[in-house]
Amino acid sequence: MGTTTAGIIFIVTLVLALAASYRPLGDYMARVYGSDRHLRIERGIYRLSGVNPDTDQTWGAYLRSVLAFSAISVLIVYLILRAQGHLPFSLGFGGMHASQAFNTAASFTTNTNWQSYSGESSLGYAAQMAGLAVQNFVSAAVGIAVAIALVRGIARSRTDKLGNFWVDLVRTCIRILLPISVLAAIVLIAGGAIQNFHDVHTITTIAGNKQSLTGGPVASQEAIKELGTNGGGFYNANSAHPWENPTAWTNWFEIYLLLVIGFALPRTFGRMVGDRRQGLAIVAVMGVLFIGSLVTMNVYQGIHHGTVPTSVGAASEGVEQRFGVPDSATFASSTTLTSTGAVDSFHDSYTSLGGAVTLLDMQLGEVAPGGTGSGLYGMLVVAIITVFVAGLMVGRTPEYVKKKIAAREMKFASLYFLTTPMFVLVGTGIAMAMPGQRAAMLNTGAHGFSEVLYAFTSAGNNNGSAFAGISVNTTWYNTALGLVMLGARFIPMIFVLGLAGSLSRQQTVPVSEGTLPTHRPLFVGMVVGVALIVVALTYLPALALGPLAEGLH
Repeated sequence: MGTTTAGIIFIVTLVLALAASYRPLGDYMARVYGSDRHLRIERGIYRLSGVNPDTDQTWGAYLRSVLAFSAISVLIVYLILRAQGHLPFSLGFGGMHASQAFNTAASFTTNTNWQSYSGESSLGYAAQMAGLAVQNFVSAAVGIAVAIALVRGIARSRTDKLGNFWVDLVRTCIRILLPISVLAAIVLIAGGAIQNFHDVHTITTIAGNKQSLTGGPVASQEAIKELGTNGGGFYNANSAHPWENPTAWTNWFEIYLLLVIGFALPRTFGRMVGDRRQGLAIVAVMGVLFIGSLVTMNVYQGIHHGTVPTSVGAASEGVEQRFGVPDSATFASSTTLTSTGAVDSFHDSYTSLGGAVTLLDMQLGEVAPGGTGSGLYGMLVVAIITVFVAGLMVGRTPEYVKKKIAAREMKFASLYFLTTPMFVLVGTGIAMAMPGQRAAMLNTGAHGFSEVLYAFTSAGNNNGSAFAGISVNTTWYNTALGLVMLGARFIPMIFVLGLAGSLSRQQTVPVSEGTLPTHRPLFVGMVVGVALIVVALTYLPALALGPLAEGLH
């Protein structure tokens, strides 16, 4: 079977599996967040934490809960990493340097999972499990909780209540992420991923050299790493490592995991607002952007100018040969369209225009389908901006799902979209203006600039993947990227929850002849256009200095 044919089958079966999961998983999540019943284990957690699960919160109280929980999470992970030499199963590793520990704590708490360290040579099993794996669950749950709060804001009227953050957090972990992760881990173990607590083994290679191999509870962390769109690898090679991603079919399964919740959440949205067509419209926008990225990435990596790519039939540099170019390109597109950041190939070795696609995927706001929760609320903000633009065209107050979009709502939506580009572009500009940080670049010219832009884009959009090519394990980069991760994660959440609170206080307005239908193909096309135009206007100058300049060279 030809490589191209196998790649097409790989993509088609992936799309079919996601389509088959859309309805059952989306409906299940709608039931989870709409239920008044608490499980016994959940009631125990609420009693221990002193939470009244039957009390709804205003958007301000919901936000304070999100920020307080995340601040405590950063502190706990930081302390675990600093003190890991005194923890069991440390494998002889000492505590992390302060700046690196801060960067890692910020990274995993914000669902970014950027790593300036090699896991197998830096972290013991206790730090991996008690620190990082726990954050893989709860950081993903925080994103979903904020998305559900926004959906409630759209669905409810004449109230200032958005639900209870602590209930949403616990239910997401207990009822959604944990059971799916257990099943996924079993599948990965069956596929060859390891799951043990073995000490470090020193082996002799064929060439006679010594190599240390670290085991560990890999499959369990790999499952939630993908499902929660986290992306932090147990090993430095991430999903290119055979103990994390052993075969071509586990590669397919991992891509499915990192996409499935993001593509199912629009169904949850449609169910909760009482109009399933709205969910179909949102998932259609996600699907158009997703397919566009997949096709473009595979074309640039499969058919590209240059002596070596032409001779071997594709741009295979930096690609794990077990997977090949099409499967690796699909993984790269999927991981940058979500906030996952896991990699099974070396993005720095991609063609210049292939690398530009990974950058553009993240700069879109990772909304196709985006991170767990963050993709949905990002796409809903795009939809709100779209109806506002359409309303200006016809001179009518815009409405979205029976809610008026006025000046207050647009302020929240606009601030949401301005925040992340500010962090990305300002951070990149500062790094390029400092001689010491330019010296950390292993490449010069347009490609070196692309590496710095990629690093701040990945941190700002809470992705976590890396072009590599720059020395980021420095005090400056650890601190700067950590601050960007925190700011670009939580400041937008302020605006999302403020928007949710503003919408929830409104009275619903009846649909009239002048109401723009937000469930038809015309609206889907408009949302796609607005998403692309916003990104083009914001990032095109920076892209022109980096990957586009390199591609045209």
